Amino acid sequence: MEFGSIIQFLQDKSVLITGATGFLAKIFVEKILRVQPNVKKIYLLLRAADANAAQERLQNEIIGKELFRLLREKYGTNLNSFISKKIIPLAGDVCSEDLGLKDLNIREEMMNELDVVLNFAATTDFNERYDIALGTNTIGAMQALCFAQKCVKVNLLVHVSTAYVCGEGSGLIPEKPYQLGESLNGISGLDVDEEKRIVEHKLNELKGKGATKLEFEEALKDLGMRRAKAYGWPNTYVFTKAMGEMLIGHLKGNFPAVIIRPAMVTSTCREPFPGWLEGVKTIDALTVGYGKGRITCFLADEKAIVDVIPADIVVNAIIVAMVARYNEPAGLIYHVGSSVRNPVTYENLHDYGYRYFTKEPWIGKDGKPVKVQRVKVLNSMDSFHRYLAIRYLLLLKGLKIAATLCQHFEGMYNDLNRKINLVLGLVELYRPYLFFQGVFDDTNTENLRIAARKNLGSEAEIFFFDSRSIDWDDYFLNAHGPGVVKYAVRR
Repeated sequence: MEFGSIIQFLQDKSVLITGATGFLAKIFVEKILRVQPNVKKIYLLLRAADANAAQERLQNEIIGKELFRLLREKYGTNLNSFISKKIIPLAGDVCSEDLGLKDLNIREEMMNELDVVLNFAATTDFNERYDIALGTNTIGAMQALCFAQKCVKVNLLVHVSTAYVCGEGSGLIPEKPYQLGESLNGISGLDVDEEKRIVEHKLNELKGKGATKLEFEEALKDLGMRRAKAYGWPNTYVFTKAMGEMLIGHLKGNFPAVIIRPAMVTSTCREPFPGWLEGVKTIDALTVGYGKGRITCFLADEKAIVDVIPADIVVNAIIVAMVARYNEPAGLIYHVGSSVRNPVTYENLHDYGYRYFTKEPWIGKDGKPVKVQRVKVLNSMDSFHRYLAIRYLLLLKGLKIAATLCQHFEGMYNDLNRKINLVLGLVELYRPYLFFQGVFDDTNTENLRIAARKNLGSEAEIFFFDSRSIDWDDYFLNAHGPGVVKYAVRR
């Protein structure tokens, strides 16, 4: 695998990024602008009504973020001028033909000038409405490929997926593609067109019944989960991402396409500064709940490996893969994670949380620090249900009886019942990952690292992506913990 300077490669290149307001996409944009200000154009596809709305989203949801602090310090009052020369915000829709681009002139310009298309677009909600998830994660992947294939100069599509398209895998999970129609439980006949017809039928049925907005939401979420589980995937998110990969593999022919599969993406470890993140990610929901003193028990196999990977490492891997595989028809799949080379367990996460919040306690709404204790760890669903029954269900039954005698207790009963149902729902949703027994083979990614060290010289450090270099103690206590408190949560 031979390739030259990444910084030289990026000079005068034009790239299109879908899903531009997403976490990884923003970090990618910032990195490119910081290391190669002579990039020609970065086109950002944004879901917006028109060009003005797209421009507003660019300023409010991308450039205005603290992520771009170093660029603001470098350019000062000239930042907006620099950005306007480099970034073109586009109103469009990844689910639509030609990405929903209405401006024919800009579309023609892109088709003649683009060099690379990067598809970051995704909805990551495990329990998303099936119509939305199928549109963005599956059809959107196909539309990004189709658009790339129409462009005169484009010699690569980079599609960002997830390592968890493997479902509830175990053992060493290979960097292999999924074939169109393949399922994880042996049932044949998975057909994307049929899934689209099923969604359309359900939408028409709900409209015919005059369903409320809430009824639409619940019915379409339930449909997605049922279709996912029917074919062996644990939730709508990974099911629709897997089908997106299948479509790319089926339709790309000899067109160069790379699939990046990150594991659980966490805050930055180095660049542009440690600890930046946006929103509460999967494991951070537990971190926040624990720090606030709301989580007193934890359901997981403590010895199970949780594959976490900082976002800047993922972005660097994407950039190196983009350059290494440019114009290479034999597209590869890259797992970007830590489970094989520098694993973290749930026991480690529990310990990091306790150490961090003991030293830097969460300040509650009353202005007082929250004192955390080591939580009770439950290692099976049976033990969780027993704990719940002893701790809450007897109380719930008592409140139900009391509510029949006195209306005063009805509100208390309803409130506790909602909380218990919410916890049960969340546990069921996240259960596959709390007891996940797989590790992600990263042979392709390791070969890419070896090639980067060989080909890039000093640039290998600029685009580092070796998970073995991460000191997890330092990362969780000095970068991720403070980052969650500062950026992910509105207190």
